[in-house]
Amino acid sequence: MVLKNLIKARKGHADALSDDTPLAASGLLPGLEALPTVVLVLDMRNLKVAYANPSAEQMLELSRKQLTQTNWPELFANSDELAATIASIAENRFNATRLDGVLERAGREQVHVHAIVGYLEAASDYVLLELFENERYLRSDREERIHDLTAVNKQLIRNLAHEIKNPLGGIRGAAQLLEFELGARERDELREYTQVIIKESDRLQTLVDRLLEPHRHPHIVGDVNIHEVCERVRAVILAEFPRGLTIERDYDVSVPDLRGDKEQLIQALLNIVRNAAEALKERISQGDAKIELRTRIARKVTIGKKLHKLALDLHITDNGPGIPSEIRDRIFFPLVSGREDGSGLGLTLAQSFVHQHDGLIEVESRPGCTEFSIVLPFGG
Repeated sequence: MVLKNLIKARKGHADALSDDTPLAASGLLPGLEALPTVVLVLDMRNLKVAYANPSAEQMLELSRKQLTQTNWPELFANSDELAATIASIAENRFNATRLDGVLERAGREQVHVHAIVGYLEAASDYVLLELFENERYLRSDREERIHDLTAVNKQLIRNLAHEIKNPLGGIRGAAQLLEFELGARERDELREYTQVIIKESDRLQTLVDRLLEPHRHPHIVGDVNIHEVCERVRAVILAEFPRGLTIERDYDVSVPDLRGDKEQLIQALLNIVRNAAEALKERISQGDAKIELRTRIARKVTIGKKLHKLALDLHITDNGPGIPSEIRDRIFFPLVSGREDGSGLGLTLAQSFVHQHDGLIEVESRPGCTEFSIVLPFGG
């Protein structure tokens, strides 16, 4: 496979260099061909694509031949800003510049990019364009969608829980009255049915109470040492799983105190770590289950379009089987669980508590490694 790629790359070099142009004569193309980033070379006189490397072909979903037969304004609907930048370079106003932009392609998804535009001394009629996917925008957009979805879920849960709670009380009360009447008539064999109704009503009541938990108690803010929170959770989980599980710590002792609700943070972290421990049951039986708690300080973090100078970066990593792919994108949704006996509320509550602290929670998972990351801004 490697040999095949090398042959293909060399053939690409030969094809690019066989063109009798000043660009080919400059000797730049073999180096550009090997770059992993998206590289285009445009003719400054007409903005026609003179060269595209393999990464550009992949990103733009067009072959080199198609690209070199296309003018830049034909590729993207909003090419004016870049065209003006190239014109400024052509007038020798500057040699290179950077800009963020959105490349709009007809009938296709927008591409958010960070672009570097540079003058080529070895080929003065051409300009080099290097494109990078704008990770900052992609992360911000993902966070905004998570926050919006969480807000919608929160309102839906509250409305649904209240709608369930009222008739549920009536059902339980009617079952109790019926049980009393049956008992008076010595029809004890029928009391089994009323007991089923009462017990199932209680189970549903507990479920509703858990759904409403984040909205019931006031948000009590104080100084919180996140390592005390981690140690409390660690002690609880090790008491529940005393054998076969190791919980390692990798703490940054320079992390300052947070302003937050200590009990909510304990519950959020406890739900995540307990979830991990439950997923590790097979490895616990083998004696090699591991969970790691890691804390760091993150700088200049954007959460919900707000820039924070400092934030706590807390990671919870386990060596379990990973989250099933079919529920990975819905893992924080209420009543979604990867276990048959799971309620599907632990991670939902954890997300609610983290968001009440203006934070963000995300997960990356693959077989052998699942990592939850919680980012919580420090006050000020």
